[in-house]
Amino acid sequence: MRLRNWLAVAAALVALVTVLATLTPAPAPAQARTFVWKVQSAFPVSDYPHRSLVELAKSIEQMSGGRLKIETLPVGAVVGFFEVLDAVNRETLDGALGWPGLWAGKNTAAGLFGSPLGGPFGMGQNEFTAWLFAGGGQELYNELLQKELRLDVVSFFTTVQPFWEAFGWLKKPVNNLEDLRRLKFRSSGIGLEMFRRMGATTVGMPGGEIVPALERGVIDGAEWAIPSRDIVIGFQQAAKYYYMPSFRQPPTFHELIVNRKKWAELPPDLQAIVKYATLAEITRLAAYTVDQDSRAAEELATKHGVKILRTPDEILRAELDAIDKVLDAEAQKNPFFARVLSSQREYARKTVAHSQRMTPPMDIAVRHYWQKP
Repeated sequence: MRLRNWLAVAAALVALVTVLATLTPAPAPAQARTFVWKVQSAFPVSDYPHRSLVELAKSIEQMSGGRLKIETLPVGAVVGFFEVLDAVNRETLDGALGWPGLWAGKNTAAGLFGSPLGGPFGMGQNEFTAWLFAGGGQELYNELLQKELRLDVVSFFTTVQPFWEAFGWLKKPVNNLEDLRRLKFRSSGIGLEMFRRMGATTVGMPGGEIVPALERGVIDGAEWAIPSRDIVIGFQQAAKYYYMPSFRQPPTFHELIVNRKKWAELPPDLQAIVKYATLAEITRLAAYTVDQDSRAAEELATKHGVKILRTPDEILRAELDAIDKVLDAEAQKNPFFARVLSSQREYARKTVAHSQRMTPPMDIAVRHYWQKP
């Protein structure tokens, strides 16, 4: 009897615990951690790389369900044009939107990544993009930042400008190389050295200083980017001769730079969101830029009286000669530069000629559709 009583009591206790369990609310799931990054661009609010950073931040916040928020800041909000990379390394900023050419003063090899001279070796947007993401370019760039420059950052290419940049803005027309050599011209990155080897007097300065310098006559000409970017900077207020094309700078990639400690804090799913959001922004911005650039060129010509002129062939040939000398000279001095250049040359050897075989001569199509007598 005594055993049966104990069994009955035990059964009753089990039943009571079961009932109580149904009445007790389950513990609330742990709240997912929210990360907030302070990210500054190297560009003013009106320029498309900064606007691209704003769009990138929106995409990352949406895809992460608000778990990763990015506070976007324009150039000068915390540090200046050339200082964002060091600020991310020091943790003054969590991240930055920059352009690799800005760091050529630290190591000239940086100038080979964002938009290297001459293509390089004839690579256009498709070939250069393939080199970055399929040919080892992204890995080489992070090696440059982390091992050669010893910076505690990681970089993701994003924000592409899909056209070759214009030759630039001049206050008076140039008909040949000798005309160019009489001018003081603003450029950037290793493009400065290209112009020097062409015989021009060169000046480097941030984007916000260029138009005032043109207006005051401190410089006679300047390059910046493409019509849809140049018009918002206001070049049309200071110069009326706009020359294109140029071999100086092919499609331009910018970069999202992130402090490596901040990057390591993210769980794998948020790291994946950042990685693929930067890739998606390349496509979004390229489409937007193609749409906007022809409109900007038309507005420059019809509304602002800008003369859009073709760069003389003599100057284009001089660019290529100067580019060869600049690249060879830097490769002799800088082993990492030589290594990157060799990688690009080999990739161009495999891809450029094939691309040309596959691409019909578009001047025939242009004449057929748009230049009929």
